[in-house]
Amino acid sequence: MEIALVLILLLAAVVLFATEKLSVEIVTLVMLIILASFRIITPEEAFAGFSSDFIIIIASIFILSAALEETGILDFAVVRLVRLARKSTSLMLFTMMMITGLISAFMNNTTVTAMFVTPLIGLSKRINTSPSKLLMPLAYAAILGGTCTLIGTSTNVAVSGYIAKAGLEPVGLFEISGVGFIIFLVGLAYMLTIGQRLLPSHDDQQLAEEYKLQKYLTEIVVMPDSPLVGQLVFASDLTSLNFRMLNIIRQEENFLPDFRTRIAANDILLVEGDLDNLIRVKETKGIEIMADVLVSEDLESEDIRLAELMVTRRSNLINKTVKEVEFSRRFGLVVIAISRYGETLRSKIGSIALKMGDVLLVQGAASRLDQLRSSSNIAVLDKFEPVLYKKRRGITVIACFAVAILAGTLELLPLSIAFLMAAIASILFRCISSTKAYAAIDWRLLILIGGMTAFGTAMENSGAADFLAEGIVSLLGPLGKLAVLAGFVVLTVLLTQPMSNAAAALVIVPVALRTAAEMQSDPRSFAIAIMLAASVSLITPFEPACILVYSPGKYRFRDFIKIGSPLTLLLVIVILFLVPVFWPL
Repeated sequence: MEIALVLILLLAAVVLFATEKLSVEIVTLVMLIILASFRIITPEEAFAGFSSDFIIIIASIFILSAALEETGILDFAVVRLVRLARKSTSLMLFTMMMITGLISAFMNNTTVTAMFVTPLIGLSKRINTSPSKLLMPLAYAAILGGTCTLIGTSTNVAVSGYIAKAGLEPVGLFEISGVGFIIFLVGLAYMLTIGQRLLPSHDDQQLAEEYKLQKYLTEIVVMPDSPLVGQLVFASDLTSLNFRMLNIIRQEENFLPDFRTRIAANDILLVEGDLDNLIRVKETKGIEIMADVLVSEDLESEDIRLAELMVTRRSNLINKTVKEVEFSRRFGLVVIAISRYGETLRSKIGSIALKMGDVLLVQGAASRLDQLRSSSNIAVLDKFEPVLYKKRRGITVIACFAVAILAGTLELLPLSIAFLMAAIASILFRCISSTKAYAAIDWRLLILIGGMTAFGTAMENSGAADFLAEGIVSLLGPLGKLAVLAGFVVLTVLLTQPMSNAAAALVIVPVALRTAAEMQSDPRSFAIAIMLAASVSLITPFEPACILVYSPGKYRFRDFIKIGSPLTLLLVIVILFLVPVFWPL
C-alpha cells in the first residue's frame, strides 16, 4: 500500500512539474503533507531537508552571486568581450564560453545566464551578428560549467547532502572537477564546431515586422457623432470589446494615452484587436476604418518607441498577470504582445500570467524605457548599458568567495559555515544590502530541494526504493554493472525534461543507492554519475538557463532538439566512460 502511494505521488509530481498547473513549491509541500499524514515519514523527517547544511550553502551562493552582479564586475568583463569581438567573432565566442563556464563553476548557472543575456544582445548588435549565434552557447556553457565543482549547481550540493545523510562520504568541493572540466571542454568543442553550424541565424527586422503587427492593428477615425467622444480611453466601448488603444493622433500630434485621456471628435486611434469584431460594430459606434496602417511610423516617433523587455529570474512579476500588476500605470508602457517559447501571445494579454523568460513587446516613451534599465524585474533588450563598476566592492566579494573556497577545501571550516561567513561579509562590507540579499535567494528552489530530500526518505521508508531497485537489477543486472549505471544515467536525463535537475536527481539517487548495494557496487559512483547526468540534459529548453535565452534568441523548440540531442548523447557517453575510471564501480 505504502509503495503504491509513494509511486503514485512520484508520477503525480512529474506530471504537475511538467504542466506547471501548480507552482513547484506548492506541489512539494502538498506531497510532504500527504506522506506525513499517512505516517510514511515522521514530521522530523519531512522537514529535515530544510535544516540541512546544504540549504545554507545554496542560499549563501545566491547572495554572493547577487553581490557580484551588484558591483558590475561582470559587465566590466562584457566590455572587454566587445573589444575582442572586433578582432575575431570565433575567438570572442570561445572566450565568452570560457568565462561563463568558469564563473558558473562557482555560481548558479541561471544567475550567470541572466547576467549575460542583455549584454550579449547588445554585443550582437555592435558586431552585426544574430543574438541566436551567442545565446544558446551562453546557456550551454553556464549549464556545463556547473559540473566542474560541488557548488556549481544546487543539484550537486543537494545530492552530496543526501548521500552524506545516507552514511556515505559527501562529495568534495573539487572532487568532480576533473570529470566536470572534461565535460565542459567537450561541450565547448561541440558548440564551436558542429553546434555553431547548426545554430539558426535570424535576420535583423524591425519589431513591428517581427511580431507581424500589421495583421492586428487598425486605425480608426472617431466621427463627431460617435458615442466614443468624451469617453475615457481605458474605459471606452472599444476597451470593453477587448480592443487596446496604443496611440492617438489628434490635430497631427501623435501621443500615448494615459488613464486621464478622453477620446475627442476626429481623433485617429491606433487600436489592436480582432478586425472582424471592429467591422461588425462599425456602424453603431460611429467610427470610420482607415484603409492603410503605417505601423512603424504610427507606433514609433522621436519620443515614442517599441522595445522588448524580458521578465528576469528574480522578477516579482512572475505568476502575476499584466492586469494584476497594473503594467501600464506602473511602468508607463503598453504591452502589445508576449513572446513565450517562440509563440506570440496577443489575445487577452491582461489575463496572461507572466513567466520567467517571457519577452514583452511594449510601446512607450523613450524616457520610461531608460528608467527601466536599472530594474531587477525586467531587462530592456535593445542595447547594453554597463552597471557602474564598483571596483573595490567587486574585489571584496571575490576575496570573500575565495576565502570561503579555500577554507572549505582545506577543511578549516565546514562548507556551510565558510560560505555563510562569506555571504554575511559581503553584506557587512556593503557590497549588497540585506534587502537585496534576501531577494536574491530562490526560496522556491530551496523548498523544492528540501521537500524532495524528504521524498527520498519516503521512498526508503516505504520500500519503494527496494522495489524499484530489484526491478532494475532483474532487468539490467545480467548485462553488468555498467549497463545498470547506464540505465540510471539515461533515466535521469529523461526525467530532467519535465522536472527540475535537483528534483530528478533526488528521486533517482535513493533507488540507485539501493541498487548499487544489491549488486555489491560502490554507491557513491552511482550517485556521482546521476549527479553529473542531471546537468547534461540539453535536449529541450526547459532548463531555466535555456528558458532565459529562448525568446530573446528567437529560437524554436526544434533548435534545442537539433543541437542539444547530439551533445547530450555525447556527454552521456563521456560520463559512462569517465565515472568508472575516477570512481571504480
